[in-house]
Amino acid sequence: MSSQEWIGGLAATLTTCSFIPQVWRVWQTKHTQDISLLMYASFTIGVALWLVYGILLDAWPIIIANSITLLLAGMVLILKLRFG
Repeated sequence: MSSQEWIGGLAATLTTCSFIPQVWRVWQTKHTQDISLLMYASFTIGVALWLVYGILLDAWPIIIANSITLLLAGMVLILKLRFG
């Protein structure tokens, strides 16, 4: 594996995993008032587009990272819509 692939893999892992604490906290507290609906909606759409881009390129690191990120960001967005 090249150094570029290691760097890309590490970046994908860190940015994807960064959503886990937010999902966990919102899941536990049901508190979403301080979360921007516009930001999470825009971000989730952007991640979905990154996923499509990865699929079009057949780039598995992009596909995997953005699939997981879409799931996590989507969970926060759904919780925000549910708990307002």
